[in-house]
Amino acid sequence: MTMKRPILSLLLAVSSLLPAAAQTYEELCTRAETAIRRDSLAQAEQYIRSALRLDPANGRNALLFANLGLVQRRQGRLGEALESYTYALNIAPRAVPILSDRAALYLELGQPDKARIDYSLVLDFQPDNREALRMRAYIYAEQKDYPAARADYERLLSLSPQDFNGRLGLAMLCQKEGKLPEALAILDALVAEKGEGTSLVTAPQHAVVYVARAGVQQEAGNLPMALLDLEEAIRLDASRPEAYLMRGQIYLSQHKKAEAKDDLEEAVRRGIPPEDVAPLLELCR
Repeated sequence: MTMKRPILSLLLAVSSLLPAAAQTYEELCTRAETAIRRDSLAQAEQYIRSALRLDPANGRNALLFANLGLVQRRQGRLGEALESYTYALNIAPRAVPILSDRAALYLELGQPDKARIDYSLVLDFQPDNREALRMRAYIYAEQKDYPAARADYERLLSLSPQDFNGRLGLAMLCQKEGKLPEALAILDALVAEKGEGTSLVTAPQHAVVYVARAGVQQEAGNLPMALLDLEEAIRLDASRPEAYLMRGQIYLSQHKKAEAKDDLEEAVRRGIPPEDVAPLLELCR
């Protein structure tokens, strides 16, 4: 008897490492969700795959495939995540959250046309979906379809007038359209909003607006105001590489090569690709 107890303990320990053993489909789904919340991604995937094998025809597998896509995306396995989201949508083609997740993944993969199609499907099912309006407007603006972008931004702001990203996006659209006074009016209003209860609640958000307004001021030829905005942006959030890049460009245009060089090098340290800055640094010599 004394010889058998260690063996039994070992068997119990081994069985505890097998999450699919003697568990129902519902238990596996619950454990997968718990593992995802705990960021135990490998374990979550194991539970999900076990549930899929246990009941491959279950209609809830759409949610399992969506969760599998989430796990794979967090792990950087973007191609596999896309496949999992697509499997989920094959089961539940009208599932708006899954369509939104796949659209965001398409953007991450550099496929804006496919992202736009998914966001359009979301809006077919939910015409007032603010995330889809916001993101489709952004895609339209990037693709230079300015009338379509403006329609989406205006629809978004009719639903949520204080939407931060919607207002900022509309300002950037106005800049792309060459409507600089309209862009400045929107950004001025955003800058003026400080304190609780406004659409700007963090210093980084304020910094984004100041950088955006500096870009419009730079394009309008008002370089002193652009520099003031960039200084405030850096004060609020010193991690923003585009602020240093823009200020370096302005200094370079003013023949302040030493100041330009310092800012351009800081932009690279903060994350701007060196190859994008190299031609500007050459001009600082």
